[in-house]
Amino acid sequence: MEYFAYRGGFLHAENVSVIDISEQVGTPFYVYSASAIEKSYRDLERELKAVNHSISYAVKANSNIAILRLIAQLGSGMDVVSSGEYRRAIAAGVPGEKIVFSGVGKTKEEMLIAATGGVKQFNVESEEELFALNAVARSIEKVVPVSIRVNPNVNADTHEKISTGKSDNKFGIPITEVAQLVSKVKKCSNIKFVGLAVHIGSQLTDLSPYKKSFEKIADLVKSLQSAGHKVTRLDLGGGLGIAYKKGAKVINISKYVQLVTNIFSDLRCELEFEPGRLIVGNAGILVCSAIYTKSYQSRNFLIVDGAMIDLLRPAIYDAYHDIITIRESNCSNDRMLYDVVGPICETGDTFTRNRSIPKMRAGDLIAFASSGAYGATMASEYNTRPLVPEILVKNGNFDVIRARPSIESIIKKDIVPDWLR
Repeated sequence: MEYFAYRGGFLHAENVSVIDISEQVGTPFYVYSASAIEKSYRDLERELKAVNHSISYAVKANSNIAILRLIAQLGSGMDVVSSGEYRRAIAAGVPGEKIVFSGVGKTKEEMLIAATGGVKQFNVESEEELFALNAVARSIEKVVPVSIRVNPNVNADTHEKISTGKSDNKFGIPITEVAQLVSKVKKCSNIKFVGLAVHIGSQLTDLSPYKKSFEKIADLVKSLQSAGHKVTRLDLGGGLGIAYKKGAKVINISKYVQLVTNIFSDLRCELEFEPGRLIVGNAGILVCSAIYTKSYQSRNFLIVDGAMIDLLRPAIYDAYHDIITIRESNCSNDRMLYDVVGPICETGDTFTRNRSIPKMRAGDLIAFASSGAYGATMASEYNTRPLVPEILVKNGNFDVIRARPSIESIIKKDIVPDWLR
């Protein structure tokens, strides 16, 4: 969060006062630092410079087209999991040949869109999907590149809802069945097998699961090569975690790259990396206003205008986000334990319980840190509450990259049939 700092007693995003943004767009809103995104990407690129690699940013982390274009201009490809994300990447100026299409439930319509528009590879996750993709490609007389996603049955030691590499997860082909499926590719006239893909989960903070998974993949590659299959590309996915708490354990990127090099260097494959949270997570905050405070028994509630529909992670993952006051507080004694909650009619609309923060009054601003990933992309209009604006800051300027819709525009999306008029 180095690009968010206090100046003159108030929080700034790069050189822009968060107060100034709030006065122009209202709260709640997301604000992202372009410089933070650029630095995260370039830091990763620098660590990978000695590796035969490509980077495909995971669009699901933050899919705003302005963010995608910024990352694409740094040289990144895109990893998408739907035709909507594919179209966003194309709209951001990313050529189809730099887009990896992942996901366990691709429809034939989605396959057709990507196969027609161009794709670096499809990451296939089942035998039925392989044959469906072959039929789609044959219908437009194209040969499409395919990697087989492997489920290595490795526990990623992360939250169970974002673990994707165990045998009871829905993702990938069991590692013991991959060789059999690769052999069936030869029967697919419009499929070109290029390699394997693996992604065991998100927000990983320990190298051990990567080591277990990558060693299994390396052994599988050697076995496939011995059987005469050409493996030119290994998609190693993403999942590298960020520090949501100051001082929290995270993986050292240099050590991660060294692990990758030690395991895969003799296989002579292009290595694909698909970071998402790592690039944008610490580049964004969600800014909210305090509406009310209230206390009863031993609980103090701080009710803010941001909600679980704006930042869903705490509600579904019990995720922790640092809370930052927009006005700097230097008095350690002037603090209270708050349950910070939103206005949604759900008890789950709770960001944190018994968190020590400076005493707040109605109208004061706070921010949820490290909200650049899986914040705006997971938002909804539950309770007919508009999606919050997204702001992109670069140096001393800011731009609205998604405006707050009016309630009227939300209501007008509904269609009343004639028989109810």
